[in-house]
Amino acid sequence: MAIFGNKGEWSEIYALFKLLGDMKVFTGDENLNKMEDLFYPVLKILREERGKSYEYDIEDRNIVFMTENGAEFMRLPVTEFAEQAKELFRQINANKGVFSVPDTEAFMTRIRCGRLKAPSADKTDIKIIIHDPRTGMCPKLGFSIKSKLGSPATLINASSATSFTYRISGVDFSDDQIAEINGIDSKYKIRDRLRAIRNYGGVLKFRNMKSAVFNNNLVMIDSRLPEILSCMLFHYYCGDAKTLADLTSLAAGENPMGYDMSQGNMYYEYKIKHFMTDAVMGLVPASVWNGVYRANGGYLVVKEDGDVLCYHFYDKNIFESYLFHNLVFDTPSSTRHGFGKIIKSNNEYLFDLNLQVRFI
Repeated sequence: MAIFGNKGEWSEIYALFKLLGDMKVFTGDENLNKMEDLFYPVLKILREERGKSYEYDIEDRNIVFMTENGAEFMRLPVTEFAEQAKELFRQINANKGVFSVPDTEAFMTRIRCGRLKAPSADKTDIKIIIHDPRTGMCPKLGFSIKSKLGSPATLINASSATSFTYRISGVDFSDDQIAEINGIDSKYKIRDRLRAIRNYGGVLKFRNMKSAVFNNNLVMIDSRLPEILSCMLFHYYCGDAKTLADLTSLAAGENPMGYDMSQGNMYYEYKIKHFMTDAVMGLVPASVWNGVYRANGGYLVVKEDGDVLCYHFYDKNIFESYLFHNLVFDTPSSTRHGFGKIIKSNNEYLFDLNLQVRFI
């Protein structure tokens, strides 16, 4: 049976071939540029297939395939992986939607790789043993793969858990006015509804989060993080900015927490970077966050030009800067997730906004 996948799914196999063919992975900077002087030699890639573990060892410019009991069953030159990567990259760019790549699938069968995505219960897409020349250590690291070849990947998916509730004060709406505002159905309907509320004299102030689990996860990182995110979320839906960096800057300029900014402390940037790093490494809104990182390596990014760049958690400043400058807030379906309308409850006027964060 043929294997079908989208550009992002085929990118995971491409990354496997590319890393084995290149025998190393370069670090990227915050702008997705390759840092030629900072790379990690790849020693081994580990993969599970149908309950069995396989190792792809690099020895003398050959890929040695080992079974879980340590037996060698095949040896191929790294050049063959480089060629396979080149052809798969061409096919990914030439196709749209969901597609198959018969030649790549035949090669995958030879190397006992039967699916596009290795099964994983965490955020790890690929496990690699690298050599770190700075420490001399050879750690086994789990990386999440993000591809720039297809649709932008989402970091924080919208759900009922990611809703923020705001209280509207300063106005007493009639039923007709509520219906009028909720009935706005323009291209940017949430923004236009917020504008209509303010035109009536309404002032929105953060009230609470819908999910106690997500709220507590945020408070575990920083006790004021729910309020900070609510400020950024409001600016986003008002159309003031969309990138994480710009929204953080707006929050810092507004300084809703009343921090002492006189010494130039980057309170807001620091807290948001910390949150996004935790979101990458294991935090999800609907599950209790225990602070344990599940993807202990970081990100591998497949670029439009075919380069695969490493954002290693050990290079914490580079990793955080990459996230900070490559994420945007996004608008999920308001119908599906039930937000963006005035709700009258116990003599209060409430308005929900929903958080979704994706890569540029």
